[in-house]
Amino acid sequence: MKVTVDKILSLSESDGVDELQKHLALLSDDQLTTMLTNSALKGKDTGILIKAIFKGSPVSVSHGANRRLLVYKHCIPLCESGDLQTEVASDIIGLLMLETHSLPGHALATLASLYVDAIKVGEMNSGRSLELFPTILTALAATEALAYGKGKLLFAKPKLFFIHFCLEHEENCIFCVRDVPLSAEELQFLIEKILRMFLKLELQEIPPLIYQLLLLSAKGCKKLVLEGIISYFKKQDQLQKEEQRNGDEDVEVQTIPQDQLRHVEGTVILHIVFAIRLDHELGREFLKNLKMAHSDPLCPFSIALLLSVARIQRYEEQVFEFLKGAITKNFKDDQIQHSSKFLQELLPQCNSISNMILDTVKNSVFGWDHVTQGLVQLGFILMDSFGPKAGAFGKVTEGTSSTAKTPNQLACRLGGQVLLESFKVYRLFADIYSNLLSSIVMSAPMILLESSSKVTETFDQLSYLPLSTVQGLLKAVQPLLKVSMSMKDALILVLRKAMFSSNLDGRKSAVAGFLLLLKNFRILGSLASSQASQAITSSQVQADVHSRYNTAANEAFCLEILSSLRRCLNQQADVRLMLYEGFHDVLRRNSQLASSIMQTLLSQLKRYFEPEQDLLPPLKLESCISAHGDQVFIQEPLAHLLCCTVHCLLWNQNIQSGGNVSDDDDDEDEEGGVQRELHAILKSITKRMIKSELEDFELDKCAEFSTSSSVGVKNSIYAVLVMGLNEVLMEYNFITANYNSKNHFEDVLELFKRYHKVSEILKERAGKGRPMSSKTSRSLLSLGFISTLLTALFRDSTQSREESLSVLRSSGDFLRYSVSVALQKIQQLEETGHTDGPEGQNPDKTFRHLCDITSVLMWRYTNVPSTVEDAGKKEKGQSVSLLCLEGLLRVFTTVLQRYPTRMSNFLSSLDVSGEGETEAEGSDLTEQTAFYIRQFQRALMNQLSGGEEEFNSKEAQLLVSILSVLSRHLNPSSQQFVQMITWTVKICKETNFEDISLTKGLLSLLFNLHVLYKSPVSLLWEMCQDIHSQLGDIDQDVEVEKQSHFAIISMKTAASTTLLVLSQVGKVLDEVDWLIAKNKGQISSDRTISGNTQQPLGQQDPIEKAVTIQLGTLLTALHELVQTALPTGPCTDTLMRELSRTYSILTTLTKYVSLLLIYDSNVIYNRHFSLLCYGLGNLYSSELYTKTVLHIKLKSLKTLIFYFAVYSAVCDPTWPATCTFGEIGKIFLNILT
Repeated sequence: MKVTVDKILSLSESDGVDELQKHLALLSDDQLTTMLTNSALKGKDTGILIKAIFKGSPVSVSHGANRRLLVYKHCIPLCESGDLQTEVASDIIGLLMLETHSLPGHALATLASLYVDAIKVGEMNSGRSLELFPTILTALAATEALAYGKGKLLFAKPKLFFIHFCLEHEENCIFCVRDVPLSAEELQFLIEKILRMFLKLELQEIPPLIYQLLLLSAKGCKKLVLEGIISYFKKQDQLQKEEQRNGDEDVEVQTIPQDQLRHVEGTVILHIVFAIRLDHELGREFLKNLKMAHSDPLCPFSIALLLSVARIQRYEEQVFEFLKGAITKNFKDDQIQHSSKFLQELLPQCNSISNMILDTVKNSVFGWDHVTQGLVQLGFILMDSFGPKAGAFGKVTEGTSSTAKTPNQLACRLGGQVLLESFKVYRLFADIYSNLLSSIVMSAPMILLESSSKVTETFDQLSYLPLSTVQGLLKAVQPLLKVSMSMKDALILVLRKAMFSSNLDGRKSAVAGFLLLLKNFRILGSLASSQASQAITSSQVQADVHSRYNTAANEAFCLEILSSLRRCLNQQADVRLMLYEGFHDVLRRNSQLASSIMQTLLSQLKRYFEPEQDLLPPLKLESCISAHGDQVFIQEPLAHLLCCTVHCLLWNQNIQSGGNVSDDDDDEDEEGGVQRELHAILKSITKRMIKSELEDFELDKCAEFSTSSSVGVKNSIYAVLVMGLNEVLMEYNFITANYNSKNHFEDVLELFKRYHKVSEILKERAGKGRPMSSKTSRSLLSLGFISTLLTALFRDSTQSREESLSVLRSSGDFLRYSVSVALQKIQQLEETGHTDGPEGQNPDKTFRHLCDITSVLMWRYTNVPSTVEDAGKKEKGQSVSLLCLEGLLRVFTTVLQRYPTRMSNFLSSLDVSGEGETEAEGSDLTEQTAFYIRQFQRALMNQLSGGEEEFNSKEAQLLVSILSVLSRHLNPSSQQFVQMITWTVKICKETNFEDISLTKGLLSLLFNLHVLYKSPVSLLWEMCQDIHSQLGDIDQDVEVEKQSHFAIISMKTAASTTLLVLSQVGKVLDEVDWLIAKNKGQISSDRTISGNTQQPLGQQDPIEKAVTIQLGTLLTALHELVQTALPTGPCTDTLMRELSRTYSILTTLTKYVSLLLIYDSNVIYNRHFSLLCYGLGNLYSSELYTKTVLHIKLKSLKTLIFYFAVYSAVCDPTWPATCTFGEIGKIFLNILT
C-alpha cells in the first residue's frame, strides 16, 4: 500500500491515531526523509506534515521516539542547506522547538551531538537551525546524567559538557546558550570559559563575542563579565607598551597592530555603554566594582570607558567624583610611598594615573569621539576643583610655583595637560585658562584662529577680570594679534573703553594691554628679537604678506598707543606705576620708540623738578601727594618715575655706544638732546639730594610717622619717596662712574647715608611700638645691579678699580645694606617668581643673576669667616658673613622651588674659586650637591669644634638648614646619601652643645634623611631611652640606667627633643595606618575577585609582619616615655595623644588579624603578633599603667583589650596561659577600679 502525503494529512485530521501510526510504520527512513524534503522544497504543507508525523509517533514507544529523532536529524541540516525558503525553514524550526521537551534524554544527547559535530566541521553556515540548539540544551537541563558516545561515557552535567564542547569549537554560538536556563554556578562556569577564549581569538572576533557576553550578563555575573573585559584589554595595552619599549627588535613577532587594537577597544566601549543604557544594574555594578577595587583599578581602557559612561546623565556626577578621588588618592599614595624607604621596600611602585589619562587622550585619536567630551570635561573639572582659589578681594590664596608639589597642584596640572593634548588632537575650544591658552597658541595657532570669534568675545570681559588674569590672557594670544585684523581691532576698541573705566582694575588692564601691543608690534629698524630678548614669537603663525600688519605700518599704530598712554600720567598712582614699570621692557623690544618714550619721561619728570640750582630739595614732593578730606595718599610714585627714567636712559645710551643707532640724523639729534638734558637733571638732583638735610623734607627724629593721623601718613610717604630716590640715584651714579671716578662713588656713599638715616628713623619709630605701615617698602635697586654691586664689593680685584671701590668697602653699613637688598630680591623671587625692575620678568636672566649673586655670597662666606669678621667689628648690626649665609639659604630654597629642573645648571655655574670653574662642574646632580654639602659640613664642624665662646648659634642653625635643603637633591640610593646620614648621626651622637634650636635642626635633618634610608623606629627607641635617662623616672625611687646614644640630648634639650620624637612617631603611625588600610583593601579586593587571598599557603604576609614589628618597636619606645618624668604641658599631652592613637591603630590591626584567621584557612599563625599581644598584656597589668591609664582614652584601650581577648580565645592556640580572656578581663577591671 502506497503511503502518500495526502493520506497522512487526512489521517492526522481524524480523531484516532492508530491508522496514522500503521501508515507511518510502512514508511522506511529514506521514504520519510524524501517525503519531508519534497514537501519542504515545494513550500506546501510542510508544517502540517511534520505535525502529523509527530502525532503518529508517540515518544512512549521506541519506534515513535526514533521516528521523531529521525525528523529532527533530517530537518536540521535541511534548514542549514539554504535550499529552503526562509519562511519555510523558520516554520520547521519553530515546530521542532515546540516538541523538543518531549524527547527522551538519549535523543536530546544525540541532537546535541549533531550540533556539536556540525559546529566542529563548520557546517553551521547559515545559522538558521541554531535557534533550536538553546531549546535542546534547556531540555537537557532536566537530565541529571546520560550516556554519550561509543564508550557509553556517563556525564553528570550533560548540559555543561555540550556547552563547553561547543564553545571549544565555535565562539559565536554563545547566543545559542543565552536562552538556556542556567544556575549561578553554571553561568559562572560558562562566562569564565568564554573569557578564557579571548586569548585564542582573532582581535576582530572579540567585539561581537563581547556583545553577546553583555547580553548574557543579564542573567547575572555582571561583575565577572566587566572585570574580564577590562582585564583583557589592560593586558593588551601592557603588551603594546612593552613592544614599543623594545623598539624595532621584535617587529616580526608583534602581537597586534596598535591602530587595530584601538579601533576594537572603541567598538567594545560602545557595546558596553549601550548595554549600560539598557541595563542600569550593569552600570551600577561597573562603578561599584571600580570603587571597591583597591589594587590599581584603572587603566587607559577603563578610564576611556568611564568617560564614555559619563555621557549618560545619571552616571555623570558619580564618574567624575570617582575620577577626582582616584586621581588625588594616586598622587597622595605616590607621595607617601616616595617619602618613606620603609614603604618602598614593602610595596611596588604605584602606577601613574597621569600617564594613564594622557594615554587615553592619545588613544582617543583612533575614532573615540565618544570619549572626547568626557576628556575635556575632566580637564576643566580638575582645573576648577584643584586650581588656586580666590580669597578676599579676588586675590589668589595659593602662591604660584614653577613646579607642582601637592596632590592638588598635580591634579590641576594634569587637567591642563589633558586639555592641551585634547586640543592638539581635536579642534575644540571651550574656555580660557591663560597658561593653557598660551601653550595652545604656541602649539597650534592656525587651529585657534578658526575659533577667533570665541577669543574676541572674551575681550569684552577684560575690564571685569583680575589684572593677573588679563595679563596672562593677553600674553597668551599676542601672536594671534599679528595675523588677525579683527582680533586686533576688537582688542584695541576694548582697551580704549577700559582706559576711561570707573573701575581702577579696568584702567590698569588697559595699560597692561597697550604695553603688550607696544612690545610686540615692532617698528622697522628696532633691534632684533635676540637683542631685545623677546620671549614670545609668532614663528609658527603664517602671516599674510599683503596684510597691513607689517613693520612699516606699525610706527603710526605704536605712536597712537603712546598718545593714549600719556593720558595715564594724570590718573591714580597705581596706573602710573604700571606704566613706569612697563616702559623699560617696551623700549628694549621696540627700540625705535626710544625718542617718544624718553620725551614722555622727561616731560613728566620736569613737573616735579626744581630748575633753580640753589633750591633744596631738588624735587617737589608736595606735588606727589593728594588729600581727600582727612585721607592722604600718594598721587605720583616719583621714585618709580625716576627709576624708569634712569633705566631707559642707561639702556638707550648703552645701545647707542654699541653702534645700534638710528639712520635718521634729525631723530638722533633730538634723542641726544633729550638724553643730555636728562643727564643734567640727574646730576643736579644728585648734588642737591646730598646737600639736603632731613629737615628739608620735613623729616627728622621728631617727625610723626603714625598711620592714624594724616601728618603721619604724609611723613611716611615722604620717607618712602626719599629712600627710593636715594636708591635710584645710587644705582645711576655707580653705573655712570664706570669704576673710573672716585667722586661718583663718594656720591653713592653720601646718598646711602641719607637713605640710612631715614631707614634708621623708621626702624626707631617701629621699635617704640607706634603703628607703622604693614611692611617695609621694596628696594628700587634692580637685580642686575645688585649682582654687579656685590661682585664689585667682594670679588673685584682689578688694581685700577681698587681706589674707587675702597670708598664703598670702607662702610660696613653699606656692605650689610647691599647683601640685605639681595636677600629681599631673592625672597621676592621665591614668593612671586619674579622681581621688580628691568629683566625681573625674564626667567632666564633672573636665573643668571641669581647664579652670580650666589657665587659672590658663597665666596664671601667661605673666604671671610664670621669669627674673623666679628673679632674686628665695631659697627652694630648683623655681620656680613651671617647675611651671606642667610642669603645662601634663601637662594637654595628659591632654586629648589622655582627652578627644580635647573638645579644641576645652577650648581655648575657657581664660581667659588674665582677661576671660572668648580670641582662640581661636569658631574651629575648628586655629586655636585655633595661637593657643596662638604663645604657647609666643614663650616659647621668648625663651629662645633671651636668651643662655646666662639660658637654662634644663629650661624649653626643656618648651616643646618642649608644642609637640609641641599640633601633633598641627593639620590637616596647613592653613596653620597649614605655618607650624609653617617655624618649626621655622628654629629648627633658626639655634639653636646646645649643649644635647643641647633638640637631641633640637627634632629629634624636626621629624621628627614633616615626616613629615606630605612624605618626610623629603632632610632626613636634609642632617643626615648636617652630622654628617660636624662629626665629620670616618674617614680623617684627608681634609678634609671644611664644611657647616652646621642650626646645632643641633654637635660636642657630633652623636653624639646621629646616633642620632635613624638612628631616623628606620628608620621610613622601615619604610614602604618595607611599600610593597614591599603592591605585590608587589597586582600578584600583579591578575595572578592578570586575567592581567596593571593598569599601562598604556609607563608606569612610580609606587610603584616612589618607592621607588627613597627608597632611593637614604637610601643616599646613610648613605654620608655611613659615611665619618664616629662614636664607637664605639651610633652605629656602629645605623649598621651600619640599613645591613644597607637592603641587605636593596634586595635584595627588586632581586629583585622583575628578576622583573617577566622575566615581564611590559608593564613598562618603570626608569631610576631602573638608576642606583641603577650607583651602588651603583661604591660597592662603593671602598676605603672594603673596610674597612667586614667590619662588615656579608655574607649580605645577597652576596644583593644576586647580584640586581644578574641585573638587569644579563638585565633591563637599558643597564647600563654597567663593571658587568657578571663585574665585580661581581670586586668582591665583592676585598671578601671
